[in-house]
Amino acid sequence: MKKIFVKILAVILLLFAAFIYYYIALPAINIHSMGTWIFVLVLLLFISIILAIRRCTKSDIKSKKTSHNFLFFIQWKELGVAKYGFLLAGILLIVLAIGTILSSPIINAKKYQKLMTVEERNFTDDITPADFNTIPILDKDSATLLGDRKMGSMVDMVSQFEVSHDYTQINVNNRPVRVTPLSYASPIKWLTNQSSGIPAYIKIDMATQNTECVKLTESIKYSKSEYFNRNIYRHLRFQFPTYIFDEQIFFEIDDNGTPYWICPVKKFNIGLFGGQTIGKVVICNAINGNSTVYDVDQVPEWIDKVYRAELLMELYNYNGTLKHGYFNSILGQRDCLQTTNGYNYIALNDDVWVYSGVTSVSGDQSNVGFVLINQRTMETHFYKIEGATEESAMSSAEGQVQNLGYHATFPLLLNIANEPTYFMALKDDAGLVKKYAMVNIQKYQWVATGDTIKSCEKAYNELLANNGISASETGLAEKVSGKIQNMMPVIIEGNSHIYMTLERSNKIFDIDMTNKNMIQIVTYNIGDRIQLFYLDGEDPVTVTEIK
Repeated sequence: MKKIFVKILAVILLLFAAFIYYYIALPAINIHSMGTWIFVLVLLLFISIILAIRRCTKSDIKSKKTSHNFLFFIQWKELGVAKYGFLLAGILLIVLAIGTILSSPIINAKKYQKLMTVEERNFTDDITPADFNTIPILDKDSATLLGDRKMGSMVDMVSQFEVSHDYTQINVNNRPVRVTPLSYASPIKWLTNQSSGIPAYIKIDMATQNTECVKLTESIKYSKSEYFNRNIYRHLRFQFPTYIFDEQIFFEIDDNGTPYWICPVKKFNIGLFGGQTIGKVVICNAINGNSTVYDVDQVPEWIDKVYRAELLMELYNYNGTLKHGYFNSILGQRDCLQTTNGYNYIALNDDVWVYSGVTSVSGDQSNVGFVLINQRTMETHFYKIEGATEESAMSSAEGQVQNLGYHATFPLLLNIANEPTYFMALKDDAGLVKKYAMVNIQKYQWVATGDTIKSCEKAYNELLANNGISASETGLAEKVSGKIQNMMPVIIEGNSHIYMTLERSNKIFDIDMTNKNMIQIVTYNIGDRIQLFYLDGEDPVTVTEIK
């Protein structure tokens, strides 16, 4: 009876240990899950070792010998039932190793290369001229500073909560924003507040820098900072025990401001562990925990993040490097292209697209083009435009303010006067934005900076005009026609300019005579009719083109 009780107790303890492991590690019960394989292997080895030790102990007692019968010295035939556990664990390890090899790009280069379909497109057809009212000019670090500053002003919550570092960039009602929930400041703060939940989230407009703490009528009950069953990962695992969720889940809000967790589910297209994409998406209401499952091609349009940027970069690199097989990507590297060391986000058609430059694997300092990938649909567009890499453009912009020691953020891609242009912020050592810079992608020695976006924009358009880019092509140039009222030559910083006024216009127009496209002004007289393109601002306004 005692032996039976001991065996039952041992089984109960084993099951309890297995439950604790499952509750903490949360492995998916799925043949494609590495966590499942590790769980089974560890469990098998643990049981086998316990049985072997028990067998060894019994053998020692019977033979009265202890010198040769310890675990590493007992003979295979003396292991009893334990040897079948070790044998099964060995077989599983062999299957795991073979499955890993058969799932790898070494054997399946063509399949990996076709995981993503890339369409070559025209830049000016897809990327409209820049509108700074809808361009996300802040990066995540700047958004974090704004969020922390906003939280510090919320005296009713700052002692109990802090800002989570999710800061998901999405589009809400055609506005680029970053959103992140609050989180409990400590386990003690969780204990005292978990019954009521998390009362708000932070929302930052990436164009205007407007930051607000959105207070909810119903609190967030399911989040990453919860413990036990309301932890979002544990909540998802108990709802969907066989789903293998992606490494990153996203906090988003719908157009009405309701918070959700967007949880992509992995799909393995090649063998046991290879060719990962996304097959399904679980949308979990952060307030009540209700979940809805969608196939990846049926995801509602208000959702912006399904594919994390790192996964999209990996899939594009497979497409770009495996065109002629795996070994060519390592040795000959013919026609091998890859993304550059970084990415950023662009808002297009109320979707969020990941942007990155594309360069050869040889590591030169130039791009052969750039790629845009939709984070909801994985639609991929390649634009063949040769020019500087992002790092080269950042160095070029930093060179303009080297005396100030500012550092450039990873650039955004803009269309200015149908010119592909890098736009970036210049920060001081404290992480505060001090200036802005624009760098022409194809001619990265063309750099303009300004204390404000508007002044930077004006300086860049003047730079384009001075280099023969028509002002009428820019969406930022104003047009005026009229008779010349007055003309007066002036010298500015050693260069000849002409100040001009027109009838029925109260503006003073500045014409830079060092610009060869402006020389024709000498053929005009007072009373002649003229058409000017200029950059609006304080007088005198800069003329960029004469017609």
